[in-house]
Amino acid sequence: ATCTYTADGQAARPVALPPQAGVPDSGTSDASIALGEATVRVTLDRAATPCTVNSFLSLARQGFYDGTACHRLVDGPGLFVLQCGDPTGTGSGGPGYAFDDELTGSETYPAGTLAMANAGPGTNGSQFFFVYADSQLPPNYTVFGHTDAAGVAVVASIAAGGQDGAYPDGSGRPVEPATIVGVTEG
Repeated sequence: ATCTYTADGQAARPVALPPQAGVPDSGTSDASIALGEATVRVTLDRAATPCTVNSFLSLARQGFYDGTACHRLVDGPGLFVLQCGDPTGTGSGGPGYAFDDELTGSETYPAGTLAMANAGPGTNGSQFFFVYADSQLPPNYTVFGHTDAAGVAVVASIAAGGQDGAYPDGSGRPVEPATIVGVTEG
């Protein structure tokens, strides 16, 4: 596959653009996200979302996510997500580039979903979210992977600690520490 990554603002941490040509577009890839002292194993869908997986793994290889706190926890009603991927911890930081959504229009967000956060169409960057209980969202967020029951349990245990209500929509920063130590492939 060929992917387009377009410069978009200031990078929260300096990174190179992901490869844009010869991007693998079949099968899956496995990765481990060290979240505090626990590990969330994820299966990434290269066949359905090659450009998203390519970006995520490129950022992981460059250490973009290392030491990054997950900055937003939504604990209902109807939406149960832990949002990560912004080294500034503010929800406004990214990799300095954006790329298009990879959507079918029939996306659903059951527990275990790994999806891209965005600020509207074509604004994907580095931020993503884990779904820790079945959630109701419009099909506007690229689903690029999944975790198993053990991974859901890790995120749900963070969510059980609650959030501080810091954001106007009633969500907030998780009370329990939720820091990505690193992301590794395989």
